Amino acid sequence: MSQVTRDNGSAGPQTKPRRFVFVLLKNFTLLSFASALDCLRLANRGATVPRYDWILIGEGGDSATSSTSTELKVDDDLIELHRDDTIILCGGIDIQAATSKKLLNWLRREARKGATVGGLCTAAYIMAKAGLLDNKKATIHWENRDSFSEEFPEVDLGKSVFCIDGNRMTTAGGTSSIDMFLQIIADDHGEELANWVADQQIYSSIRTDQDTQRLSVPTRIGVRHPKLSQVIQMMENNIEEPISPSILAKDVVMSTRQLERLFRRYLNRSPKRYYMELRLQKARNLLMQTDMSVINVALACGFASPSHFSKCYRAHYDTTPYRERGTQAARLSI
Repeated sequence: MSQVTRDNGSAGPQTKPRRFVFVLLKNFTLLSFASALDCLRLANRGATVPRYDWILIGEGGDSATSSTSTELKVDDDLIELHRDDTIILCGGIDIQAATSKKLLNWLRREARKGATVGGLCTAAYIMAKAGLLDNKKATIHWENRDSFSEEFPEVDLGKSVFCIDGNRMTTAGGTSSIDMFLQIIADDHGEELANWVADQQIYSSIRTDQDTQRLSVPTRIGVRHPKLSQVIQMMENNIEEPISPSILAKDVVMSTRQLERLFRRYLNRSPKRYYMELRLQKARNLLMQTDMSVINVALACGFASPSHFSKCYRAHYDTTPYRERGTQAARLSI
């Protein structure tokens, strides 16, 4: 195929390339950022003329360090942008620590100009903190979903690999950057160019905004039993108000004893134990990623008594919720 036919020609030779402004945050995820940038590079290579331009910026204007400790030089500080620039916030671990007042004020100012704003991986947190996702659809990495939902109930949070709602874009992290940027390229210059970029990346399974980010329950637990999968799904969807094993069993048309045997056979634990582990896992996420009080964390995870929550937490993680919170705070202050 000749290079001339790879895009639909919607942008003439004199059209200015669309500029992306990548904001590299502290501990950003290298994979998410590199995946997005490489899509733009390849789109330019496959088009008749360069369709995209980009710059890297970051608070301080010197360099930014990824979660792999890889340091990248940036082109500038949080400068004033053009109205038609597309801002892409590149998030990663400890996103709260990367959220400064300076960054939020800058982001709000640029958004007021009408700029399109996107967030990779956990950067939806910063967008929500700045008020840019109020009453908008969005997504975020599944590990941050619980804490995000508690802090930003006004955001319509989904489980898709990426989400585009007007001039707001979010991804779940990892390779989902490829999926979203292939969609952007297709919208800008046609599917033929986007598919060519995917082929260059040996990316054969392009996902849409209808695809969920996590593996299915059977794949995740390594067991393909429809009733077991159904029960686990119900457990995951009812953490704050746990459902009794007898009701779970009734909902999948089996006895409580049959359900017990099913869990013992495939997961080597009782339904009650498995449910408890799910609730404690969510509790740990909330303790590590939010400033919710321990009491509120307990309530959000289905524990009516803080003392019972603390006892169960210590039995599972060998530390108390209060110590877990203290350890996390100390780590973030380093």
